[in-house]
Amino acid sequence: MSTPASFAPQGLDHYAGRIRAALAPALGVDASDLQLERPRHDGMGDFALPCFRYAEGRGGNPAALAARLAAELSIEQVAAAAAGPFLNFSVDRAALAATILADCGRPDFGGGASEETTLVEFSSPNIAKPMHVGHLRTTVIGAALARIHAHLGERVVRLNHLGDWGSQFGKLVAAWRRWGAEAALEADPIAHLLELYVRYHQEEGADPGLDAESKSAFQELESGQDNDTRRVWKRFTELSLQEFDKVYRRLGSEFDFIRGESWYEDKLAPLLAWLEQRGVLEESEGATIIDLEGEGISTPCLVKTAHGTTLYATRDLAAAKSRWEEFAFDRCLYVVGQEQILHFRQLFAALRRAGCGWADRCQHIPFGLVRMAEGKLSTREGRVLALKDLLDRAVELAAEVIQEKNPDMAGQAAAAEMVGLGAVIFHDLKHQRSKDVVFDWKEVLSFEGDTGPYLQYTHARCCAIVRKAGRPVPPLSEVDPGLLADSPELLVALGRFPQAVREAAEKNEPMVLAQHLLKIGAAANAFYRDRRVLGSEPPLEAVRLCAVDRLRRVLALGLGLLGVPTPEEM
Repeated sequence: MSTPASFAPQGLDHYAGRIRAALAPALGVDASDLQLERPRHDGMGDFALPCFRYAEGRGGNPAALAARLAAELSIEQVAAAAAGPFLNFSVDRAALAATILADCGRPDFGGGASEETTLVEFSSPNIAKPMHVGHLRTTVIGAALARIHAHLGERVVRLNHLGDWGSQFGKLVAAWRRWGAEAALEADPIAHLLELYVRYHQEEGADPGLDAESKSAFQELESGQDNDTRRVWKRFTELSLQEFDKVYRRLGSEFDFIRGESWYEDKLAPLLAWLEQRGVLEESEGATIIDLEGEGISTPCLVKTAHGTTLYATRDLAAAKSRWEEFAFDRCLYVVGQEQILHFRQLFAALRRAGCGWADRCQHIPFGLVRMAEGKLSTREGRVLALKDLLDRAVELAAEVIQEKNPDMAGQAAAAEMVGLGAVIFHDLKHQRSKDVVFDWKEVLSFEGDTGPYLQYTHARCCAIVRKAGRPVPPLSEVDPGLLADSPELLVALGRFPQAVREAAEKNEPMVLAQHLLKIGAAANAFYRDRRVLGSEPPLEAVRLCAVDRLRRVLALGLGLLGVPTPEEM
């Protein structure tokens, strides 16, 4: 394993370290084993230590232990107080303000340093089919996780594992040869290819010859020879990538490698030979399988059909082995829907059976569905809500809202694009990824409540205050941070940003960061609602302007990690 990430103390971490250092000798434990929590109520302090486990062997009374520690501990700039069995800690507000103003101005706020390598596989659409709303979650979740892990100093490799191989392409080639129209393909390639795919499934039941043609086409594709089938397939791939790239540019999703399943074609035969050498392959009714009973999985992993063709699992095994040999990763994250849970259990179990000690570094990052009024989407039936159309509609609705709220604003079209796309992305990421997401336009694009436009507007308002000041934001050397001691909610919200970033990475859950940004947004709006920034006494105006600038920076940083644009005017 590589060296784990290290973190310079930032935000509230400065004080958490001091608290652990003081508690460790008092409790006779290692400081790294002490887990501080948040108090049950914000007014009770900034950190809490439940004393239950530490009271064992010391009389068994956690309340008495908390009281004794509160009386004995002396921690610089931190006060301790017992609350029953809990020991609560409150940071001196003037000291906290100075720390937060200094740390939040850093571009690496909440970041770290690491020698670890993280691979993130996400998006992975099928060629010859449009990217539909079902691709939204994998694309935005994967891109957010890649940014978060990169912010923590890890070497991140972004992979797009295109679905460009398999029996479905034999079907598509057969359909193209039967009903394909060159003019329609040139006019709207993805729409025509989808039409052919749907027609194949409509007619295959009544025409047995279609199945034979598709199997023959797929065998030609897998032959490795430069034949007409392969040339048709390559053309479909190129046309699809051109369309996908338009969506990725709008969503801000980038990839280091776009490698379809076909990229591993020349690795399939060596993989099967390697698995045979490892002694894990068995024959079953003419097919080749890996038995997984010993791994607690009753369904075997099928790696070659009785017809001699490979499968999705075969190509995923080849991909995992190739990635390990190329990157020696510390973690490989597969951001794929939860309907594939069994597949990944089989994949990782098969790797373990083959003796891959790195198999446990592979993690499936499942997520729920996007629920639309029409129900679950199906490309076989042709009921597809294209992702492009969803994004276009979001931008249209955002433009209407901006025109209503700020009709004289310049650059409305660019702002509408940022607000519309940001609304869609944040709406997805604010939910726990394992849950289904119900898409409601009124909620998605609201400028109030827990939404992307609400946070974008908060950021834009901070920018407006800084612009209206008409002068540079004063440096820390010219302000008195102690004057912010009356704004503890804002200071604590900003100070916990680094913890939110780390927790989002540890759990591979962007929701953690999204929800914390909402807390920062609420604290920000309360701050400049209740405290005048511009036009107050010069010392107050200076330090409050500095605080608004830090708010702007942290919101831009956090939303940027999620992939949400931050317009400076709305």
